[in-house]
Amino acid sequence: MYWELELILFIFLLITAIIALESKDLLVAAVMLTMFSFLMALLFTTMGAVDVGFTEAVVGAGVTGILLVVAIYQTTYKTED
Repeated sequence: MYWELELILFIFLLITAIIALESKDLLVAAVMLTMFSFLMALLFTTMGAVDVGFTEAVVGAGVTGILLVVAIYQTTYKTED
């Protein structure tokens, strides 16, 4: 129905996934995964699955994102560049 919007969301999904996978910083990767979940929620909503989109927004972008950021700040991490 809204194929242009869905195409733009798919492109942004691909970009956030690549950034999350290629990032050396854990905080950047966690934020990118949270953005990925939020974009998935928007995509589900655009496709007509509002209940699935709402659940993805709450669990995927909300709770999981907060837990990842808290876990990163509670631990020490060192990168070997």
